[in-house]
Amino acid sequence: MENKNVGFLVIGIAIVMLIMVILFNQVIKTNIGLTCSHGPTCEMYDGLKIQTWISYIIVGVIFLIGFFILFIKPKERTIIKTKKIQEKKKPINLDGLDSREKQVVKIIQEENGAVFQASLMEKIGIGKVGLTRLLDKLEAKQLIERKRRGMNNIIVLK
Repeated sequence: MENKNVGFLVIGIAIVMLIMVILFNQVIKTNIGLTCSHGPTCEMYDGLKIQTWISYIIVGVIFLIGFFILFIKPKERTIIKTKKIQEKKKPINLDGLDSREKQVVKIIQEENGAVFQASLMEKIGIGKVGLTRLLDKLEAKQLIERKRRGMNNIIVLK
């Protein structure tokens, strides 16, 4: 789910909770008015005020969380995650590779370690058969791995 959808969902829950708190407090206030013999000076009204403010604070915190989620940028988390992945990966030894093989490895590295085979074919400007043979060589050298995703292959650096 995207951040905007989650943010709107949490804000919606906060609004529903606010309506419930308001309605519940009206019912409680009516019941206190019917049962308390001291009138407006009854101690139950003080307890109701405290409980009402606590409820409003909880609803406000939930609303702020929803608002924060709504405006946080998902790309920031992706960039942080990508940097952590890149830090963990060992540098790939490109010695012994021809120019096309080096080009493929560099493109996959630029795509954060994974790219669809069809996209790779377009970027290199090579035919399907030629790319398959090229990927076979890189797979034999244990530099890449092909994973099936539906009707497509995704090429991943090892």
